[in-house]
Amino acid sequence: MEFIITGFVLGFLTSFHCMGMCGPIAIALPLYGNSRLQKLFGGILYNLGRTTTYIIFGFILGLFGQGLGALGFQRWVSIIAGALMIITVLSPSLFKSNFNTPGIINSLLSKVKFALKKLFSLRSRRSLYLIGLLNGLLPCGPLYMAFIISTGTGNAINSSIFMLMFGLGTIPLLFSITILGNFISMSVRNKINNLLPVLIVIIGILFILRGLNLGIPYLSPKEEMIQKKIEKTIEKQKMENSVEYDINNIKLSRDCCGK
Repeated sequence: MEFIITGFVLGFLTSFHCMGMCGPIAIALPLYGNSRLQKLFGGILYNLGRTTTYIIFGFILGLFGQGLGALGFQRWVSIIAGALMIITVLSPSLFKSNFNTPGIINSLLSKVKFALKKLFSLRSRRSLYLIGLLNGLLPCGPLYMAFIISTGTGNAINSSIFMLMFGLGTIPLLFSITILGNFISMSVRNKINNLLPVLIVIIGILFILRGLNLGIPYLSPKEEMIQKKIEKTIEKQKMENSVEYDINNIKLSRDCCGK
């Protein structure tokens, strides 16, 4: 379950990058109500909206990764995901110069931005949550890295949990911006932003090692070891279910005899 901690830490470090990208949105939120409690609740709704979008995408991408795993490609999913993470950090210009956003994506983004503009003219709890939902659809490099990592977790549940923790990791700082404004200096943000690529490269290396099946316990276990562990877990579960079934039968017999 180490991906839970990784998701939260990655989300927290990403939030310093988000201060420049999503910070203006967080500061300009049309918070509902005048009391401090109402404003706090509005800020929470916005951030929960973002996190909801992350979870939905995490579930979809997790299903994709799970499908590839069922076909026997889990190793390659892990290796390719790790390689992509490292390449995007070491050669970001490679992706910027060679890949153009398809017209349909540009059209969808325009609609998202138009809807956001419309929602900003409203002051309600519903609009704050919807702003968060739509904000999760805006382009963001570190977010795409999180999506790649979530795909490599192996299944839809783990992927959803990873994106949930990623979203929760971004909340403390962005929530503070909503309430207090842009209170962290640019120099501090730049120093922390420099840690983000390092973390992504480390995660990428770990993903590649996991896919290589080198036989290193916990770090790069062989497929046979993983399969044996799964089989032992299933067998243990069967035994526990069998014991529970026997106990229930004994209790039922006693109740019948008592009557």
